[in-house]
Amino acid sequence: MGEYVTAIILGIVEGLTEFLPVSSTGHLILTETLLGATEEKWKTFAIVIQLGSICAVLLLFWKRILGLLGISRRHAVGPQLNLLHIIIGILPAGIAGVLLHDFIKEKLFSAWTVLLSLIIGGILMIAAEKLQPRATARTVDDISYRQAFGIGLFQCLALWPGFSRSGATIAGGILLGTSHKAAAEFTFILAIPVMMGATGLDLIKSWDYLSVSDFGFFATGFITAMVVAMLAIVSFLKLLERVSLTPFAIYRFALAVVFYFFILK
Repeated sequence: MGEYVTAIILGIVEGLTEFLPVSSTGHLILTETLLGATEEKWKTFAIVIQLGSICAVLLLFWKRILGLLGISRRHAVGPQLNLLHIIIGILPAGIAGVLLHDFIKEKLFSAWTVLLSLIIGGILMIAAEKLQPRATARTVDDISYRQAFGIGLFQCLALWPGFSRSGATIAGGILLGTSHKAAAEFTFILAIPVMMGATGLDLIKSWDYLSVSDFGFFATGFITAMVVAMLAIVSFLKLLERVSLTPFAIYRFALAVVFYFFILK
């Protein structure tokens, strides 16, 4: 299969799964194995297309981001999400990510740990739906500093490959009293600095595997992931108004079975 076709397929998989609570890591490992994209350069490619997904959030939430940075003021009555919410939210995972980066790469990036995280993440999502309290934060602007910090703690679970950043933080938000949509929007905004920091560090460490000759299919995967991620985010936010996290948890269990037979069996 041609490199450009592989790049498009992996870009689609990354874009579809990065911000859905289904584990982009599990999907990429499975897809890379099925496509035979297991060389070292494809690991670097996975980092590049993740940056494409981050750009999707920047494009969709640019007004909100400018407001957080103080560049554009939103005229609204009542509390608003501000930069302190984001700082409080990223601190736990940011500190843990820096301290545990090498350990995670060496010990947690295995097929068995990813399989286990798919299952445990699904259980957490079902538990969140069963135990959810009354929502005190209906919109992202209603989220308190306490809730922001709590969601940040749940985001630490996403350092475990396969757990799913959105799955951990949305489930955490629900348990802490936010609505599904508020938790999802906060999750997407929170992901920008955390993912940029993590992927930036990975990219620096993988710099030797970048080549000018690979620019074409790297760019193809980047753009594909960005466009698909934008569509996935918009669709997911609309879907959360009608469905719970439970169907996504069941999907994770099914993926774990497929993962076992194709990767571990």
